[in-house]
Formats: sequence, structure tokens, C-alpha cells
Amino acid sequence: MYPISKRSLDPCQREAVSRSRNRASLPFVALGCAALGLALSASTAGAVSLQGDNWELDVGGIVSAFYTATNCSGDTVGGPALASRALGCSGESHKTTIGNGLLPSGVITKFKTTQEGIDIGGTVGIMVNAAASSGLDSNSSVDVRQAFFTLGTADMGTVKIGRDYGIFGANAILTDMTLLGAGVPTQATQRGRVTLGHIGAGYTYLDNYGQISYASPTFGGGFGFTGGVFSPVDVGAFVSKSYPQMQAQLSYSNDMFKAWIGAKTQKFYGANDSGGNFNEAAGEAGVSWNAGPFGVLANVQAGKGIGILSDGDQGDVKGLNYLVQGTYKLTEKLKFGLNYGLSKNRDNSVYTAVYNSSFKSNSNLTGGLYYSLTKSVTLAGELGQTRSKDFLGNEAKQFGGSIGGIIFF
Repeated sequence: MYPISKRSLDPCQREAVSRSRNRASLPFVALGCAALGLALSASTAGAVSLQGDNWELDVGGIVSAFYTATNCSGDTVGGPALASRALGCSGESHKTTIGNGLLPSGVITKFKTTQEGIDIGGTVGIMVNAAASSGLDSNSSVDVRQAFFTLGTADMGTVKIGRDYGIFGANAILTDMTLLGAGVPTQATQRGRVTLGHIGAGYTYLDNYGQISYASPTFGGGFGFTGGVFSPVDVGAFVSKSYPQMQAQLSYSNDMFKAWIGAKTQKFYGANDSGGNFNEAAGEAGVSWNAGPFGVLANVQAGKGIGILSDGDQGDVKGLNYLVQGTYKLTEKLKFGLNYGLSKNRDNSVYTAVYNSSFKSNSNLTGGLYYSLTKSVTLAGELGQTRSKDFLGNEAKQFGGSIGGIIFF
């Protein structure tokens, strides 16, 4: 097997490489509800490696499965209320699923070569879900989240062309301890997709886009820049037109500390020229710190049109997300973590009342244990509570737990 060249990866993927080598250390289905395969894209060198004609091909992947059990109570809250019976318990007061956690199962094929002094690489990632609502229907849904190639040099940086994850929000979800677990065990999304981690209850999903993006070499003793143009998205009653979405991030990192600031923007238009046009304009800032057995994360996102689950899904509404987390390694193999996240609409607008059922916020508190059985297998157990509120004073609650494991190969 050959090692992955970090020079051919963007900052998000470089972070995932590091994390996947140290195991201890959706939106609704209709919106593509997917949590992440980011760790997939850089799990370690793949299980199968081939070389020929100066090309190197690496095939690897991931399989995850978690037993989740939920109990939903309280008031009826509409919109993207993750604690509601409709979403949190898939229409029931209690529900159980054995399916994927925050990460799906999938096969990742990576390739690379060097031609005329240019490093060329790329990834194609094909993901599938473990659970469905029927034991008779075929599990034939295929999710191609990644299909891109990169061109770069050590001095000039790397350009990415194709379909991949966004930049905005990547550090939050990659550092979220529930990446290797389940997080919010939303039953409506786990059946046919995945659980949500802290998507919609701590950060907005970073999404998958067609893109042309750039990642700089490290400069100034630890700084890095990533930015690009992204295929604009349509959502609900709003569509995109001639302007791309734009995202950018500036980061600094050393052996123990990492900090980042980022932004994204897109113009949305009312479908069929119905009016209500608005600009999504969101910013992000975060830090992570690791020293000895301790780890800390804090990330905040805010802006107009940022959405709860995905870009613009709440319309022309100001939103706020934040996630705080602390972890401690009890042994070399066993880690304990506790995190809390909140995603909320700050505006009680006419649009919120009509289209989002006056939805206000989701919050989630999760405690988890993560055990590195081997260098490839992590076992995890989590307990948590999710609360959803609306501007009318209603509150729904979901208590949930998960136990299972994930393997990178």
C-alpha cells in the first residue's frame, strides 16, 4: 500500500487523514439528508493498491452500523424539528433502527500520479445506507458524494475540479466527536440515510457541490487558505440563477492548536420570479486545542439565509449555530466526550411562520465513549437529549442512545 499524499488533499481532507489514523483521539431525505463521508475520503491507505504506467490507484472504504433507540415527547413542533415525533421518532413515540451512524458505508477510490511536474490526483466516493423502512425493498440507493480531480504543486497549491464537500463547516463536523458515532439519532433520516451528528443542532451541513476550488500551501508558519466557486443550489421556494456560490476559509494550525475563520454567500431568487429574493451571507469562526489527553472545540456560525440543515432552507432568515465540546482520553484506547450544540432562527418572520411552522431552534447534548478496538475498528456508545422549539412556545423532546461500531479499510 502507498501512503496518501497530503499535498494532493485540501485542508478538510488533511484533517480527516490525521483523525482517521488516530481513532482514539440531513437535512431530510428529500434534501439529500446526508451526513458525512469526509473521513472516508482519507481513511488511511486503502485495502487494495495498484500501480502501473506511473499511476497509483488506492481502493478503500468504510462500513458503519449503530443500534439507535429514541423516545419522543412534548409538544408538536413543525419545520426541521429534530426532536419531534415526525422526525426524531419517525412518526412514533418510540423507535428503534439499526443503521448507519453519522458516517455512511461506502467504497472510496483514489488515484494519483505526477506528470510534467504537476501532482495529479482525484477521488470517486460511492456511499450506501444500511437501514430502510422495508425488509423487502432492495437497498439500491447509491449516493455519489465525491467525483473530483486535483492539480497542484508544492509551491503553487492545489486546484480541485468536480464534486466534493464544501469548505464552510468542514472543521466543525470533522472535529465533532460524533463523527465516529451517531450524534442526534434522527430516525427519519437514519432509515434510508444516516443519523445527523450535530447537523441542524450545532452546525449547518457543509453539503456536496460541483466546484472549482483552491487550497494554498502552508505559509507564514502555519497559515492556509482555501476558497472557490461552487454550483449554486435551489431550496424550497427559492432558486439560483446566474451567480455561483462562493466559499472561503483562512486557518492557522500547529501541533496542538487550530483556528479558522470562513464565509460563504449565494444569491437566491423566488421561484418563477415570485419575488422575495435574498442573499445568503454567513460567517464562521472556530478553534480546537489538544494537549495530552484533553481536547477542546468551539465553533460558531451566523448569518442571513444560513439555514438550519442546509443552505437557505429557512429562507430570508437570520440564523445562529454553535458547538462546544470537551474530550478526555481515559486510556490510550478509550476516550470520553461531552458536547452541546444549538441551531436557531433569530427571526420570527412571515416566511418562518408560513413555511417553517414558526420553527425556532434545535439543541442537543451528547455524551459518548469511543473505544479503539484496533487501528481500523472503533466501537462507540452515546446518550443524548435533543430539544426543538418554535416561536409559539411549544417544545418537543427526544431522548436517544446509540451503540455500534465503524471500520475503515
